[in-house]
Amino acid sequence: MPQSMILVVNAGSSSIKFSLFPAGEGGASEGDGIIEGIGVQPQFKAKVAGRTFHDAWPDGKTLGHAHFFGFLLDWLARELPEVRIAAAGHRVVHGGTGFAAPVLVEGNVLAQLERLVPLAPLHQPHNLAAIRALASRAPQVPQVACFDTAFHRSIPARDQLYGLPLHYAEEGLRRYGFHGLSYEYIAGALPGYDAAAARGRTVVAHLGNGASLCALKDGRSQACTMGFSTLDGLIMGTRCGSIDPGVLIYLLQEKGMSAKDLETLLYKQSGLLGLSGVSADMRDLLASERPEAAQAVEMFCDRIAQQIAQLATLLGGLDAVVFTAGIGERSAAIRAAVCRRLAWLGAALDARANDAAEAKIAAAESRLGLWIIPTDEESMIARHTRALLAGGRAAANA
Repeated sequence: MPQSMILVVNAGSSSIKFSLFPAGEGGASEGDGIIEGIGVQPQFKAKVAGRTFHDAWPDGKTLGHAHFFGFLLDWLARELPEVRIAAAGHRVVHGGTGFAAPVLVEGNVLAQLERLVPLAPLHQPHNLAAIRALASRAPQVPQVACFDTAFHRSIPARDQLYGLPLHYAEEGLRRYGFHGLSYEYIAGALPGYDAAAARGRTVVAHLGNGASLCALKDGRSQACTMGFSTLDGLIMGTRCGSIDPGVLIYLLQEKGMSAKDLETLLYKQSGLLGLSGVSADMRDLLASERPEAAQAVEMFCDRIAQQIAQLATLLGGLDAVVFTAGIGERSAAIRAAVCRRLAWLGAALDARANDAAEAKIAAAESRLGLWIIPTDEESMIARHTRALLAGGRAAANA
């Protein structure tokens, strides 16, 4: 008997991640995989139903996303003939001001999302390419777009503005916030860890190759360190984080950089990679003996603590800090360094719990709740997709 599954897709600039979730009520992922190294040295890894799979394309440098999405669909049909794809849920980075909730991709939705490409030029085209590829191969499969910006539509209107003439905001130049699917998942999970913090004032630190902070009050987003683009806020793997706009004017006028040069510098050559000259991977930096690597780590932690303090001011106080995503969940050293910088706010870390990556890492005397909560953007997308399939227009609390 066919198993009805939801295919969850997260298409990036050099990878296509996927997961399979039961189409029925609830249910955890029953398999996942990734095609990575697209444009360089593509390879495929997956684990489904206890079986592992691997493939590679040694000469596949010129193959694009459409080819690999086709490969994925063929692979699913060949290796998992018992699976019927009932729907697909996609991570779409930008929903602009028009999409405050997940939406079924039908009518002119794709055209509206296409108009947002200039707002997220390195992410949006790949997100939409995955939707088009599936539509061409399996037009009968309903597809749902889930937005990284949607969760932040609760940010007060004034705090979405920059100090620019208002007509720019009306044209779309405003703070949007990102990593919303991750923050939405954490906001839903937090009551099970710390009910008081869930009702109060919490900063969630999504720390990975892309990194940001979100201020939550009663589970709703009040601010995000990422603004108009995914460049703003924290230092990241290869992204610069907050920077004086005068630096950009200087690079354009005095160094003769083009807009494309600037885009490459800020998105791909900066952050931990640019500061260290070693790697964008935090594990490499922590293991390195080079002083530049240590300095990059210190700067990363400084920015996190500084911007948590800024968000605490916005919230009118702070009840808890939650660490999530790759670095946040796995690096005891980074969590400890951040918490040391927040001691003045009442953070006191339980070193043993932190080293063991337990959920609660606050010492008994800590005035702040300190937590590690694994994020799960894929299950959030699956929930939204199930809800729309069932005829709802908002995510189910499954």
